[in-house]
Amino acid sequence: MISPNTTLLHIRLTPGAAHDRIDGWDVDADGRPVLKCRVRAKPMEGQANAALVKLVAQALSLPRADVTLARGGQSRLKRLSIVGLDDAEVRRRLSPA
Repeated sequence: MISPNTTLLHIRLTPGAAHDRIDGWDVDADGRPVLKCRVRAKPMEGQANAALVKLVAQALSLPRADVTLARGGQSRLKRLSIVGLDDAEVRRRLSPA
């Protein structure tokens, strides 16, 4: 069971991009919100996953240890576990102002 201060964040990752950036929100085939992200790192030896964790942690103003890859190590569709923030706060921090 997930604690109230843990959020599972669905990501659609594009590795090998020109810049590390968060492109915004989309909806997957099941109607769940998905955050679209791009990282410069290539999908080799976990480099893109590590870059994604770093990018999201910085965007949320959290230490990297609070953002972990929960699922999707070999897939473009990822699930990150974020400790210390609820769903609403994660969405607020990752949405454009």
